[in-house]
Formats: sequence, C-alpha cells, structure tokens
Amino acid sequence: MGFLPITNREMKELGWERPDFVYVIGDAYVDHSSFGPAIISRVLEVHGFKIAIISQPDWTDDESITEFGEPRLGFLVSAGNMDSMVNHYTVNKKRRHEDAYTPGGVSGKRPDYATIVYCNLIKRKYKKKPILIGGIEASLRRLAHYDYWSDKIKRSILMDSGADILMYGMGELAVVEIAEALESGMDVSDITFVRGTVYKTREIDNVCEGILLPEYDELMKDRINYAKSFYIQYQNTDFHLAKPLIEKYGEKRYIVQNPPQRPLTMQEMDDIYELPYMNTFHPSYKKYGGVPAIKEIKFSLTSNRGCFGGCSFCALTFHQGRVVQVRSHESLIKEAKKMTEEPEFKGYIHDVGGPTANFRRPACDKQLTKGVCKNRQCLFPTPCKNLVADHSDYIALLRKLRALPKVKKVFVRSGVRFDYVIADKKTDFLKELCKYHVSGQLRVAPEHISDRVLKYMGKPGYPIYRQFCDRFDKLNRELKLNQYMLPYLMSSHPGSHIEDAIRLAEYIRDLGYMPEQVQDFYPTPSTLSTVMYCTGVDPRTMEKVYVPKTSHEKAVQRALIQYRKPENYELVKEALLKSGRTDLIGFDRKKCLIPPRKIEHTKRRHIDGKRKIK
Repeated sequence: MGFLPITNREMKELGWERPDFVYVIGDAYVDHSSFGPAIISRVLEVHGFKIAIISQPDWTDDESITEFGEPRLGFLVSAGNMDSMVNHYTVNKKRRHEDAYTPGGVSGKRPDYATIVYCNLIKRKYKKKPILIGGIEASLRRLAHYDYWSDKIKRSILMDSGADILMYGMGELAVVEIAEALESGMDVSDITFVRGTVYKTREIDNVCEGILLPEYDELMKDRINYAKSFYIQYQNTDFHLAKPLIEKYGEKRYIVQNPPQRPLTMQEMDDIYELPYMNTFHPSYKKYGGVPAIKEIKFSLTSNRGCFGGCSFCALTFHQGRVVQVRSHESLIKEAKKMTEEPEFKGYIHDVGGPTANFRRPACDKQLTKGVCKNRQCLFPTPCKNLVADHSDYIALLRKLRALPKVKKVFVRSGVRFDYVIADKKTDFLKELCKYHVSGQLRVAPEHISDRVLKYMGKPGYPIYRQFCDRFDKLNRELKLNQYMLPYLMSSHPGSHIEDAIRLAEYIRDLGYMPEQVQDFYPTPSTLSTVMYCTGVDPRTMEKVYVPKTSHEKAVQRALIQYRKPENYELVKEALLKSGRTDLIGFDRKKCLIPPRKIEHTKRRHIDGKRKIK
C-alpha cells in the first residue's frame, strides 16, 4: 500500500484508466489521520473506490483541474484542515507570511474562499459532474453565516460554490453513503436523505418535520434575525434530537440541512484510524523541505473526538458535536508501537488527546440514547448533576503507553479541561499528570478572569481556575518538581470592557508571568461568540452584549495583557487614565503596571571586548 496518486503518471502505474473520484484539496497531500482529506480518501478506498488527489491546483488555470480527466462518479472538494481565510489572515486582517500546510511553508498556494474557487474551477471544465464539498470551511459555512473578513452575512457556501451536496461534521459515514448512491446510478439531485449533509432544492413539501429558519433576506435586513436563526441551529446539532433546518433564498430556492450523522462507535473509530496511512507527506515535497504541519502531529495520538466543553468561541459543537467518541486502548497502543519503529522517533509521544485531552467518555450515559440537552451545558455555569467526571480510563491508557518499550515519555499537550478535573472526586489524575506527563509547563485555558467575560465565553468562574492552580502547585511541591502552568488568555472577547482587561492585567502582574503570545478574539464562522460580535446580542438570551470592535480598542485590550512591553506603554497609560485607575501608575512594581513616564531601556554595546554605555 502506498500513497494515492497525485499525477496521471502515478495513476497509470496503478493500472487505473480513471479514478472514481478526484479529490481537490487546498493543503499539500499529507497521508496522515490528522488530515481530513487523508481520512476521507482512505475510507472511500477501503469501500472499493479509486481516489486521486489534486493538491493546491493553480486556480488561475482551468487546466490545473484536468490532471486525471473526468472522474467516473464525481469530485470531492475541501479547502483543507483550516478555513482558508483563517489560514491566510491574522485577526487584524493582515496577510500571514507562512502556511504550515503547504510544502516549505510557502504562503499563497491556495485562494481566498478556496472551496468556492475550486468548485467554480471544476464547473467551468466539467459542468455536469457531481461536486461534493466538505471539510472545516464548508462545514461551518453550510448555512448563512457571518464572514468577518468582509463584515457581511454571506449565503450558504452551497449557493456560491455551485456544489451539489455539502457534508458537514466528520464525514466518514456520509461520504460512503453518497458514493454508494452514485455508484448505484442515482442522480446526485435525488440524494437528499443522507444525514450530515446539506442540499439545494426548490421543493420542501417532502422535508419531514423541517424547521423554517429566517429567510436570508430577513438576515440582511436585520442582524438580530441572524442571532435568532443561529440559536435554532445551535439547538439542532444532536443526532437524536435535531430536526431538518430549512433556509429560504429568494422566491423559491431553499437550502436544507439534514440532521447530523450519528456518533461513531469505538470499533468504527478504531477502524478509521487503523487504515493504511503512510503517516507523512507525499515524497514529491521533500525537495521543498516537507510540510511543516506534520511536525506537530507525527508522533501524537488522536484519542478522542467531540467535546462537551461548550466554549462559546469554539466551533466544535457545530463540527464534531458534543458527544465524545473514543478509540480503544488496543488501537492506540498498536499505533504507538508502530510509531516507535519510525527512524525519527526519539522516545517521546508528543500528545495523547483530541479537542480536549482528558475527555474519554460522554458527559453522561443519557447522551448515548437520548441526546445532549438543548438548553444547558454539561460544565457551564456549573457541572451538571448528571455529569460523570472520571479519569480512570485515561489514566489506564497513559500508563500502558508509557510502559511501552522505546517510549521515554508520554506528554499531554492538547490541553486539559481543568473544571472537569476539579469535578472528579478522585485526585489521582492530576498527580499522575504532574508526575509523568508534563514537559515543564502545563497548558491550560482560563481565557480570562473576569466573571462577566467568562459568562459570555462559556467558561467556568475564576474561583474554579484558582482551585486548580492551588492543587497543581501543591502537587508539584510534594513531588519536588519545578513545573508551572502556561495559561492561554484572550483579549477583546464580546463582553470584555476596558475594566475587564485591566483586571486581567492585574492578574498577570500578580502571577509574575508575562505571556509572550496573546490571542485576540477571532470571529470565525459558526460560533456563539462570532454571533455576539456580529449582532451585539447573546443568541441564547437575546440580551445586549458589549463588543470591542474598533482596531484601537482591541489594540488597547491586547496591550494591557502585555503591559510590560515598552511599545505598549502609551496604550496602557491611555486605558488607565480613561478608567480612573491612576493607582496602577507608579514605581511600586508589586502594585503598579507602568511607571509615571516612559523609561527608555539603556542600550549597551561591546567595544574591544569591554562593555560600554552608549
């Protein structure tokens, strides 16, 4: 078993006349289970379909899509592992200079709104061939959505791409069902019954129990209607409870979203991750230095998918869902053993996790038969009384992995949900984590310390985080380990006033730690927080939310988190003066953030081996 063909010559060497599907992707071709196109193509392959890959075609040249000619059944299209706009632009809408998913890390190898551009490219050459779109970009733009980069509410990506079917979420089950329907001779326009898909239609009489969302024209007239529409979508993301959603465009055009696919069983998860991946990039990329993104995941294990954490700024509820699905210990150990045989393996498994590392089961047993609760979260504002907080399975897995020959250390780097740790009545997990699985620093994500902001973030209150910090510090003292926590902090989230940003700066002052990187809130498609940013209301309650929107205020809030940087002095001083917090301006470093005047750093240089003052 080798790589799937990326050129006509490679296809001919396999003895194929033409592929069943041509898969057009915005990333380099990396045959690893952390890359969505690799999973989808291998799943189709094991079901008997021939898949050829066109990676990062030249969208200015129609011929770039013709490498394999016309496929027998259709085209698959994905922008890649990231939304193409997030891949291209920072939160300040500045162009990024590197692309980790491109050979050599070169930027500019895919277009903006890549899914739409690729589909239109295909349509110009193969007008009648079915096009199936998927991946994170299509999944989170499946219905009308707010687009931060244009500051507009855009139509469903199905409308602008011209594709026939959109697969949302993790598409393994949906893509096989669609492929088999096409194989049977069914016209793509008749494939309207597959869960986890979205399709276009002019008739909705046959949509059973469908919920009519506000029409697109209504969203354009008043963004409050978008908040209402989004919350209906948010309440219909569960396999057991979701209804079909219908969105009208113009006189008689509709987008219909079918309910999501069911969660995968453990056996299905094992089967998918044990497919014959090559676990690296296509060899043709070696001359460019490879694909940078593989470095982070080559020696990591995907233990789970799905997340019941419910952070407002995260799109996982819309993409992978809230029901946690896991792989078996046996499957993970098998992959780890294979990993240890790699020539580049140095004895370190870099991560064992997923969206949240320490989730190894659904939040409660009820979710498997009755679905997730529509109107409450599992952990927020406080853990549900039905929550089963139990790390015993994860502990057992980590123990087995670190006992493997050739394994020196097993790290947990994808982050732990600290309120879930606190909810677990047993305390052995945190001790094992500190003793065996932390590489000097533990990544945690309090995001903020103001309860007002945390409420909109869907994160636990600061006292819970403080309790976790105290436990972590106490355990490290007992174990005589010099380890510390690396908190992820976010500025300018909806609900964050300047006063909240100042409180966060005071926390950082007391922490004695100055974060090197700060995440400005980034309004990406299909999150609760993005809807707050777009509409100024919380879609769950329709209450007004303060939103820091101007580039200046966002810069001020960011500067406060990094108040010690000399270049941030004027912004920090401005914020403190306007807020009446002159008590934080002074020379007492234990109390104040900045001195009364900007102090230039002394410049030194060496001349003739002696240090001189310039």
